Formats: sequence, C-alpha cells, structure tokens
Amino acid sequence: MAGAMLDYTKIILQKVSFDVKLFTRELRKAISTLLPSEIEELKIWLHFFIVDKPELEPTLVLLKT
Repeated sequence: MAGAMLDYTKIILQKVSFDVKLFTRELRKAISTLLPSEIEELKIWLHFFIVDKPELEPTLVLLKT
C-alpha cells in the first residue's frame, strides 16, 4: 500500500497534462496530501515527465516551497 497515493497522483497528472491549469490544480492537491518523502519522489518523476512538455515547466516552482 506504500506509495499508492503517489502512484495515483502520477496517473492523474498524466491525464491532465494537456491543460496547464488543471495540471497546476492537481499538483497543488498532491503537494498538500503527499508525505514529504513522496513529494521528493514526485519531484524526480516530474523532471522526467515534463522533458517534452515545456509548457508545464513553470509548475515546478510549486515544488520549491
């Protein structure tokens, strides 16, 4: 069960990645619900995920706080 919420978050973020506003909203939700260690894993995953999606790059600012 460990990491189930993180996996779910990744699926949601992939599905809404077509819309920057939706992506930002879901990323904010994820940050508020995930554990600190899961947020660190999410940061790593996001860096790889947005390589071909430059429009999502500004959302990384949310993870720096």
